[in-house]
Amino acid sequence: MTITESGAADAAPPINPARNSESPPTKESTTKRNAANAFQALLLRLHFYAGVFVAPFILIAAVTGALYAVAPTLESFTDSHLLHTDSTGPAKPLSQQIAAGTAALGQDLPLIAVAPAQGTGETTRIIFSDPTLGDSQRRAVFIDPVTAQPLGDSVVYGSSGALPTRTWIDELHRDLHLGDFGRYYSEIAASWLWLIALAGLVLWFRRVRARRERRSAGWLVRPDRSRPRARTLNWHAVVGMWILPVLLLLSVTGMTWSKYAGDHVDKLRSEMSWTTPAVSATLPGSTGPAMPMGGEHADHMGGGMPAAAPTENKAALVDTVFAVARANGLEGPLEISVPAADGTAFVAKELRRPGVLTTDSIAVNGSTGVVTDTLRYSDWPLMAKLTNWGIQFHMGLMFGLLNQLLLLAIMVGLLTVVVRGYLMWWRRRPTKEAGKVTLGRAPRRGALRQTPLIVLVPFAVAAATVGWFAPMIGIPLLGFLFVDVLAGLAARRRATA
Repeated sequence: MTITESGAADAAPPINPARNSESPPTKESTTKRNAANAFQALLLRLHFYAGVFVAPFILIAAVTGALYAVAPTLESFTDSHLLHTDSTGPAKPLSQQIAAGTAALGQDLPLIAVAPAQGTGETTRIIFSDPTLGDSQRRAVFIDPVTAQPLGDSVVYGSSGALPTRTWIDELHRDLHLGDFGRYYSEIAASWLWLIALAGLVLWFRRVRARRERRSAGWLVRPDRSRPRARTLNWHAVVGMWILPVLLLLSVTGMTWSKYAGDHVDKLRSEMSWTTPAVSATLPGSTGPAMPMGGEHADHMGGGMPAAAPTENKAALVDTVFAVARANGLEGPLEISVPAADGTAFVAKELRRPGVLTTDSIAVNGSTGVVTDTLRYSDWPLMAKLTNWGIQFHMGLMFGLLNQLLLLAIMVGLLTVVVRGYLMWWRRRPTKEAGKVTLGRAPRRGALRQTPLIVLVPFAVAAATVGWFAPMIGIPLLGFLFVDVLAGLAARRRATA
């Protein structure tokens, strides 16, 4: 919910205590009612300004997010020649497929991982580190597992191995292909989305509660068609109500990818021991560092794979590691990380599958086939699980096509909410003189002056705290206040003149 109609028609009428009780209102009830009305006025003004100035960022995020939601499915069509094969029969040993991939590459690049084909018609990925590529980018050769023939190579991105089509859409949604500067747009959208949505929820709830039919919960989720003049507002609010839970989830998970708020989230998770655990790849008796395996953000922010070249005989041990992983219950699609140095184990990790919430991983001594460390998904901290599920849902990978279609529907709904918000603002123009462009009115002024300290102080403290934690909320909020002060001074000058 981004913008409400301005002026007296928008604010929910103050609740009439006479309708709720036959006894006269007490001083305490009057104070509470005035505080509630003042808080509503503040929310209305915040909702309006945020809707006018932040909604363009949310609109862009909704359009690019709709594309991002269906990107995995688009990838399966645009890169079908690399992802699928018609061959049937038993698969060749992984060592033979690795040899074919290395020969097809035509250059001496270090092997860092192998993702064996999971089922009939799928291909094996032989993944190499390429110093000419950017961060989180790797080069993969796609092998027909039945014939061990290379089908082609491509740059892949992140731990999920997104191909160029999905990567391009991913970067469009994240930063509009403008680099770090473009990330400000997505951080503003993600940071303000939950705040605007919750403010709209409170305003709509109070509006419904103030009506005679306030006891009917249906008013919150069903548009009122009996009042044509308010039809746009009703649809604006009700569609926002329907998509609100998913919007909150998308906003929270989107903030974890952001530059400033994301850093604070990472620090908070670290202090609370909510970080994603990783299997140890250090072999017993070795003092070398464990191989980094990335985290739930690897698809969006980094791959977490080694870059150094392993010795050639390690490629021949991948078959042993693959067999050990299957024997230890890793039944889903795997990615086997090849160690870059002695004293480091192979790591086999289950990749995300639609509808499957668990991803186990083990570390294996490739020379002996002994499992040196095991990390079951059931042993993850609860908050790490919830974060991982939220990230996967945001990316459209948690439930496959159903997840993607749901996100697409939510993004379309958000588009209608934003457009209706601007439409209401446009219709509230004070004049419609020919040749003169005017803008819609803002809500009535004086909300801060009329707000009791019991409401204003906690509101200011909360705003300062949120603004510090998420600077892309705090900085625009100061900008709204500056614009509001200028608008007030201009209005006072016109009135004096």
